[in-house]
Amino acid sequence: MDLINKLLEIDPNYIVIGLIAFFFSLEQIMQSPFSYKKRINHLFQNVLFQIILVILNIFFVTFQVFSIEWLNENNIGLLYLIKLPVWAKLCLSVALYDITAYWIHRGTHKIPLLWRFHRVHHSDTTMDSSTVFRFHPIELILVFGIGNIITAALFGTDVFSMALYYFILYVFFFFEHANLNYPKWLNSSLGLLFVMPDHHRVHHQQDQIFTDSNYADIFIIWDRLFGTFKMMPVEDMKYGLVEFDTDEKQSFLYLIKSPFINIKRAKPNKKTE
Repeated sequence: MDLINKLLEIDPNYIVIGLIAFFFSLEQIMQSPFSYKKRINHLFQNVLFQIILVILNIFFVTFQVFSIEWLNENNIGLLYLIKLPVWAKLCLSVALYDITAYWIHRGTHKIPLLWRFHRVHHSDTTMDSSTVFRFHPIELILVFGIGNIITAALFGTDVFSMALYYFILYVFFFFEHANLNYPKWLNSSLGLLFVMPDHHRVHHQQDQIFTDSNYADIFIIWDRLFGTFKMMPVEDMKYGLVEFDTDEKQSFLYLIKSPFINIKRAKPNKKTE
């Protein structure tokens, strides 16, 4: 627990900077499954989303923490009905945050209004470690942020477990999105329980039948349990959304306003045999 406490005392912005520096550098050094031009410009466009989020979070994180602490002080949530060791409650809380995020994520694909915001993340046609930042700030704050408060209200999870969840989540996010070649045995070992990069790459495939799968962030068991797990060969993948497949529609300014533009979902061109 002391190690966890020390890790969570680190400013999360420093952790994010360290992770992007590590994975972005690895992508430059190591062999990657896909090669992209103009990586620095791609990084710059995506980092702009993170800058906006950090500014907005100055206000919203305070509200989020205050709300969850109030719920905890009033013993609201199912975990207050049972006694568990501290470590067990912490592990269970992380899993509960993750399963709530699974259902919220699934909802962002199925509810048209939410998809307008979530498609910003899926618009990236050149997925790499910086794609972690490409989320519309309104989605992260009003959808997933409020989701954390709902999780605390339902289950009695606390701020400490939420901080640990986000620490683990960001490590997984960079691991999953990085444009790196990973050993295939990960899928048949750790991939039975946890989300592996190949799982998440399927989720970013242009074809909607694959985009609407593999919603989990940390534990792939949610997809396996609820029938949304899919796999396909990495070499057959084409990332992004067809309707965003132009340079103009990959810019920060276009993407930030895109939820308020009617954009018809297009289907990828199928190869004729």
